[in-house]
Amino acid sequence: MDLLAAEGLEAVSMRRVAQALETGPASLYAHVANKEELHELMVDHVLDFGPIPEPDPDRWVEQAKELLRGNVRALTSFPGIAKIAWTIQVPVGANALQQAEALLAVLRAGGLDLRRALFAADALWLYTKAFAYEGAGWQHGDINLAEQEQRGERMVEYMASFPPGTFPNLLRSGEYFTAETAQERFEFAIDLFLRGLT
Repeated sequence: MDLLAAEGLEAVSMRRVAQALETGPASLYAHVANKEELHELMVDHVLDFGPIPEPDPDRWVEQAKELLRGNVRALTSFPGIAKIAWTIQVPVGANALQQAEALLAVLRAGGLDLRRALFAADALWLYTKAFAYEGAGWQHGDINLAEQEQRGERMVEYMASFPPGTFPNLLRSGEYFTAETAQERFEFAIDLFLRGLT
């Protein structure tokens, strides 16, 4: 994780990790099959971020939100982690499984049957991973801020070139899609989703 924090995801290869551990790649392969498995273990490592709540039927919505917020913090804590998480179809690490079971238990405490809880958890995880992936890009410098600013300016100019009134809502949307509103937008989405389950 130190190598990831210091040099980014591209630096995390089997050879570089072996060097950091003062061993050879062959020794590392005795424990980890390949770079993809190593990356998945890194994601699982960050998902060990705190106690799992005891499901409470009176607090299930807030408990679900706390779990999802914790996952966003974990996935954005190191460069590249959210990107890796996005590519893992079914995480099977111990911490990932504990997070999944915790969310399912909280949703079940809210009165959802297993089928609805599974479908809800799947949608919530997808949104959480996507939000973390985008946020990590901004947070860790994967997104060129100057380039994005220029792109935004070009988009506004393009939409403004249409007859007046063509895109009145979109032309005003920029103020609502900023780094300052990111957490508010995340909270809005998960609240909307969770409240819609009852």
